[in-house]
Amino acid sequence: MTDQDFDARVRFLTELARRLHIAGVSASRLEGAVRATARALKISAEIWSTPTGLLLSLGDADVLHGSQQTRVLRLDLGSIDLRALAALDRIAEDVIAGKMPLAEAWAAMRALDRPFTAQQRLLTIGAFGLASSAVAGLLRTGYLDILVASIIGLLIGWLAIASATRPNLSAAMEVLAAIIATTLATAFGYFVAPIAVQTVIVASLIVLMPGLTLTTAVAELASHQLVTGTTRFAGALMVLLKMTFGTVAATHVLTAMAWTVPLVVADKLPPFVEIVSAVMAAGSFAILFRPKTRDIPLVMGSAILGYVLTRSAEHWIGPTDGAFASGVFVASLIIAALSNLYGRLKGRPGALVRLPGIMLLVPGSVGFRAIGFVMERDYTTGVDTLVAVMSALLALTAGLLIGSLLVPPRRYL
Repeated sequence: MTDQDFDARVRFLTELARRLHIAGVSASRLEGAVRATARALKISAEIWSTPTGLLLSLGDADVLHGSQQTRVLRLDLGSIDLRALAALDRIAEDVIAGKMPLAEAWAAMRALDRPFTAQQRLLTIGAFGLASSAVAGLLRTGYLDILVASIIGLLIGWLAIASATRPNLSAAMEVLAAIIATTLATAFGYFVAPIAVQTVIVASLIVLMPGLTLTTAVAELASHQLVTGTTRFAGALMVLLKMTFGTVAATHVLTAMAWTVPLVVADKLPPFVEIVSAVMAAGSFAILFRPKTRDIPLVMGSAILGYVLTRSAEHWIGPTDGAFASGVFVASLIIAALSNLYGRLKGRPGALVRLPGIMLLVPGSVGFRAIGFVMERDYTTGVDTLVAVMSALLALTAGLLIGSLLVPPRRYL
């Protein structure tokens, strides 16, 4: 291996790791995937991934005690991009198999950089509204609640798009979104018609809930990624705290203004509403996760399957209680095994099935409500709800780990 060839391989591995981080890959899976690629390229690699950076030390595996090149990358928090993840996996496979020269692989990775178009912004805003209305339907609230949650969700989506290019707004995004959602829901319930305000608030903010981040953090801790898991868990907890503070603060101000909404009894919606809501939630994931067009049915089908498995397991085993989230455990186990099986059979990332498959299982909204109870000094209800959150997180993580044990993943992705 010449020095020039070695430098090219180091640059390729560094860029691959950076782009996997940007695509939202967890630390353990990113490090495993890059190490596997490095071994195939005869590069010794030491990698440390955190939610906001990468540290890589790369050397020639054929040279005993040879010098290493160290790369330090400061990165923003990654967001799930299934299109980029699938493309990066294919590029790495082609390089390992010798089908693609490193120069061509570099160009292929650079081609993944595409500006966020106006159409994509509109689709993202629509996905926020779609997810909010879907979650309101899954929470079995009324038709009016679903409509209000959808409208507020669209506004929160516009705010999220606006904050992407405004650092100061981005830092206060969760607090501001919670204040807006609480104010608008309460105002509608007071001036127009009574609604289930708390349910509408949760549904409106659902896309911002860090349920998947909490799950990833616990999975990283279980995989001995202690620094990364702790950091990610703290970040998710801070997001919950910011949203909870915004909601509690807005509620206190509105109560002082005598904007009180009477409690309403939720309408008994027909069963088809739950089915439609599950499909709508799956459709929102198909937009927010940005898969290729051909992968949209796979993403939606995985999300619906995860929800159906959860409901079926709760029906046969028993409903979820504070001690053991049976439905979440069974569903996550099956989804993990199926995603790894798909990856092995199709030669593609199992994340195309795994991530959307667990999205309706993550306990983000329950964590939000638990912290809200604590901040309102309802400690008994808050602690009980926090125990339910931890039960769901542990069941979900255990299911993912055991599912991956039954069917090992392909190249960690």
